[in-house]
Amino acid sequence: MSFLLSTSFSILIIAVIFIVAGVLHFVKPKVYMRIMPKYIPNHKAMVYISGVFEILGGIGFLVSTTRNFAGWGLILLLFAVFPANMHMFWAMYKKRGFTVGTWLALLRLPLQFLLMYWIYWASISS
Repeated sequence: MSFLLSTSFSILIIAVIFIVAGVLHFVKPKVYMRIMPKYIPNHKAMVYISGVFEILGGIGFLVSTTRNFAGWGLILLLFAVFPANMHMFWAMYKKRGFTVGTWLALLRLPLQFLLMYWIYWASISS
């Protein structure tokens, strides 16, 4: 159980989460474009740009000399995409009310802040 809470395991899992999510921006861009608020311009370009930064952040998080910088970058990225996640929840709620999907979208919001803390903890603990 202590391995699950170790810094090394956290670093690996965080990196994998962001690398996989970044790759998915290129494999399934329409999924990400659908959740973006209308006021954000150039949805496709923004999806690709955020995908690149997720991949670079994940890779950078694996390297001890770039981990702190990558960690702050990933935290800032999570702040930047928070409006899209809020929009996703709100659009789902307005369309369907509270469903399992809507609840998951709502739970994702505070989990995003926990992920930010986890990134911070893993980068300063290593």
